Amino acid sequence: MNQTGRAALVMAALAAVGIAAECRPVNLHEGQDMAPKRARKEAIEFFVSPQGNDKWSGTSPEPKKGDGPFATLERARDAIRALKAKGPVPAGGVTVWLGGGDYVIEKTFALSDKDSGAKDTPVVYRAAEGENVRLLGGRAITDWAPVKDKKALERLPEDARRHVVQADLKAHGVADFGRLQSRGFGRRGATAHLELFFGGRPMTLARWPNDDFVRIAGIPEEAKHKDAHGGEEGDLEAGFLYDGDRPKQWKSLKDVWVHGYWSWDWANSYEAIASYDPKSGLIKTKDPYGNYGFRVGQRFYFLNVLEELDSPGEYYVDTHAGILYLWPPKDPAGVEALVSVLEAPMISLKNTSHVTIRGLTLEATRGVAVEVTGGADNLIAGCTLRNIGTDAIMVRGGENHAVVSCDMSEIGNSAIELTGGDRKTLKPCGHRASNNHIWRFSRWSRTYCPGVHFSGVGITVSHNLIHDAPHTAILYLANESVIEFNDIHHVTLETGDCGAIYTGRDFTARGNIIRHNYIHDTGGYGMGSMGVYLDDCVSGQTIYGNLFVRCTRAAFIGGGRDVTVENNVFVDCAPAVHMDGRGLNAAPVWHDMVYKYMKERLDDMKHHEPPYSERYPKLKELDRYYADDKGVPPEGNVIERNIAVGGRWMDIVWGGDAKYLTIGENLVDKDPHFADPKKDDYRLQEDSPAWKMGFKPIPVDEIGLVEDEYRQRALKK
Repeated sequence: MNQTGRAALVMAALAAVGIAAECRPVNLHEGQDMAPKRARKEAIEFFVSPQGNDKWSGTSPEPKKGDGPFATLERARDAIRALKAKGPVPAGGVTVWLGGGDYVIEKTFALSDKDSGAKDTPVVYRAAEGENVRLLGGRAITDWAPVKDKKALERLPEDARRHVVQADLKAHGVADFGRLQSRGFGRRGATAHLELFFGGRPMTLARWPNDDFVRIAGIPEEAKHKDAHGGEEGDLEAGFLYDGDRPKQWKSLKDVWVHGYWSWDWANSYEAIASYDPKSGLIKTKDPYGNYGFRVGQRFYFLNVLEELDSPGEYYVDTHAGILYLWPPKDPAGVEALVSVLEAPMISLKNTSHVTIRGLTLEATRGVAVEVTGGADNLIAGCTLRNIGTDAIMVRGGENHAVVSCDMSEIGNSAIELTGGDRKTLKPCGHRASNNHIWRFSRWSRTYCPGVHFSGVGITVSHNLIHDAPHTAILYLANESVIEFNDIHHVTLETGDCGAIYTGRDFTARGNIIRHNYIHDTGGYGMGSMGVYLDDCVSGQTIYGNLFVRCTRAAFIGGGRDVTVENNVFVDCAPAVHMDGRGLNAAPVWHDMVYKYMKERLDDMKHHEPPYSERYPKLKELDRYYADDKGVPPEGNVIERNIAVGGRWMDIVWGGDAKYLTIGENLVDKDPHFADPKKDDYRLQEDSPAWKMGFKPIPVDEIGLVEDEYRQRALKK
């Protein structure tokens, strides 16, 4: 269960905001098109090309007779500004067509309110039909050579010396090698260090162990203390004990770091080593430290160690000499290698409206790929974002922004972050994240940087395929939002006490619907993971019509109230439904959670006044529990018309009681007559006994990615 201090950091982050599915045509939002129809009649066009020239007119796609396309996005932007200064933009708006090739982004391509379109005259930046257009936040590395420096060769493992190659970064125009930064739980931060991408995949900063962790062996006796739950951990400043002798083999610990889950399996951090005592095994790290102490048995590994460059795919940067070392996974001849350079956002839209970014590939950057702040009706569609150092797309504020049909992988933090609306007034923002394929995210910040992270009011997250990640797929703190038709699998692979879909610790974040999602084959370390994790008394959520397959603790009600779990299918989940009564726990950590933190959130929203008093009248029932100081029970929860096969049906634990539940008719451990469960086809046959209890069919054929204007190709299983 959640530990003390966790929620404050998690909620602050929230407030800040494998198996592929076959594409099928479907209407994502009934009554709402994926994007406004754009008339082309009289539309104005500009062209940009790697072979262009900013002194040309930009009115033709190919160079011809001393004229042709622009060379840069900035020149096209300025041409549109000049056009608008002369009068209204014609019907159909303006389209900037980017010709195929690579565009090195050395500074942010920044758009402001001056660059806005309008409803009928949008401004569109898009790839030319059939062209591969890449915006690069880094540089290509060529001219690999054998390692010649004697001192470097001596530091490399003997077996690696004939495989490792080097490149001179300065000779490739790279002078800023960046720096490792402390990041992880509670500190997302910028990557700010140079990364290497070889053959389209990120390489691994030389580490030990290569694919595993080692354990904290002990804590200095004088540093031991009890945590809020009575467990024993050590003070951060005092360090921890390691009983191996691996660091003795390294020439220097000057730039060596450690990454670990130091106290809890949901809280990681990267820290620089300050000192190591080879006699005692005591390792001390530098400030800033992680958010919790050190605990015996917890996991960590060493990284940024030249002596551990011992396997294909590992690299190391000598920041003093400017030399990049790599054990290439294959012959580097003819294989593209990119290093990230840019730390600022690649594209920024600030107070910009009615602008579309379409069909571009953005990659190899240290910072954010696309940042949208304020404005309205901007669309990021059909783009590929990969090998990103921090977040792929961040939307902060504004109205009706959409991220649609993008492919995002190898993301350092979150793939999509959406923030908008006003939780105090319940004014919706209308943001959408739809039809995106998101995988291998949280590469650096391993926890609480999900595939989609949203906060606010009136946000829709639908038809996304999200998989292969160490922690959560969707993380939210919101009102009146919808999570629907998403296919989520193989997440929470490296962490514990986490959920594929997660929210927590707020009585007022109500009215959210989680429906028609397929959540399956999730992971979980230590105590495991949840399918939908309603943590720490979060209330007023609806879990309807979802398909949970091979999940532990599929629908998890962590002390919350007024939660409905209805019309779901649970297959091999243990349990299908969990409910506890942690809000009644008198221990200081839980008492403070309810009577301090959650009471503050309740008061902030003025729940006795409109709109909360009108929209959520059940919040008034909390008054009597805050008056007597005896805890808040998990009342008003409804569990009905669900199907559960295999695994375990229900756990009611830790202060929970069936008297707090309304348990309707459910089909448990009886053959529901699935179409073909051996092939994971859980549609119900006509003779299913579930129909008699009023079960409604789950539209499984509509779950996952779909064909639309921006995603035409099918993903084959």
